[in-house]
Amino acid sequence: MARTPIIAGNWKMYKTPKESVEFVRQLRDQLRDVKDREIVVCPTALSAAAVVETLRFSNIQVGCQDAHWENEGAYTGNISPAMFKEAGVRYIILGHSERRQLDNDTDTRINAKLKNVLRNSLKAIVCVGETVLEREAGKTEKVIEAQVKGCFEGIGLGDLADIVIAYEPVWAIGTGKTATPEQANEVHTFIRGLVAKGYNSEAATNMRIQYGGSVKPENIKQLMAQPDIDGALVGGASLKVDSFGAIVQF
Repeated sequence: MARTPIIAGNWKMYKTPKESVEFVRQLRDQLRDVKDREIVVCPTALSAAAVVETLRFSNIQVGCQDAHWENEGAYTGNISPAMFKEAGVRYIILGHSERRQLDNDTDTRINAKLKNVLRNSLKAIVCVGETVLEREAGKTEKVIEAQVKGCFEGIGLGDLADIVIAYEPVWAIGTGKTATPEQANEVHTFIRGLVAKGYNSEAATNMRIQYGGSVKPENIKQLMAQPDIDGALVGGASLKVDSFGAIVQF
């Protein structure tokens, strides 16, 4: 069975609620006829409810960029998966390299968040990736394996259908550098092997693995032509209607 491509836009800390609504109105109109792939936009938490409402009857789903490992409590500044679910959000990005670096998200913490996202019947995009120093030291596979094992600790086979893995080499995020399609596919194939080892070959075959790292309209076709690349987690290029629309319609 062919895996359904998934293109997700991570808006990071851009776009006010008003800007977000105007953006998705335009995007909705541009992409209304796209049926054969999953489209996700991930605005800031503050804009999520307005974006959900604007996209309610469209073919575009809404995600957000992080969620807490508890559903409520004395966690100032955090938002729980239960709250996102009530707002109509469907996907949560977990373990993005910026959160790993700037907010001290460890694999153990990401694992706790993932379990809570799944408990709330939401879907997750789990990010893994190596730094430039780790790649140059030949440690890419070792780093990726540790991240996948840590993030998926205690995650059951039945949960995998609600998880997408995003391979995002840290050295290619916001730098303009991109892993070649062959380099990206090589790591995707390795990740698929890890899923097969940890679960089974059917789970590995069905697992969708996105590439993230300076994805642009100019390179999306070459990336998507690779056998183990099932989509893209798009950063800067997702902030403009025309460029994100072109990526979705690769």
